[in-house]
Amino acid sequence: MIKGLDKLQRDLTEASKALKELDGTIGSVEYDPNDPLSIEQAIAKIYRDVDSRVGSYASNSIVKPLIEQFKETARQHIIDKAAAARLSGGE
Repeated sequence: MIKGLDKLQRDLTEASKALKELDGTIGSVEYDPNDPLSIEQAIAKIYRDVDSRVGSYASNSIVKPLIEQFKETARQHIIDKAAAARLSGGE
């Protein structure tokens, strides 16, 4: 087999495993939507949860951008929910 194809096949196999790890609930966080530090701590916890599941694949050139995008999406979700809670006056 061609050497480059071996690496691509390995990377694709790892990407498939990583995506399976990210499927479903990663973790849960509680935070005070009125406390920026609490929000940042929640984001940091989600990042740790993601890293604990798929961090071993972070050197994979296919998986690394997926991990970064997943973290950014989770971060934005927390920020958006906190903003919505502040606007509604609830938690």
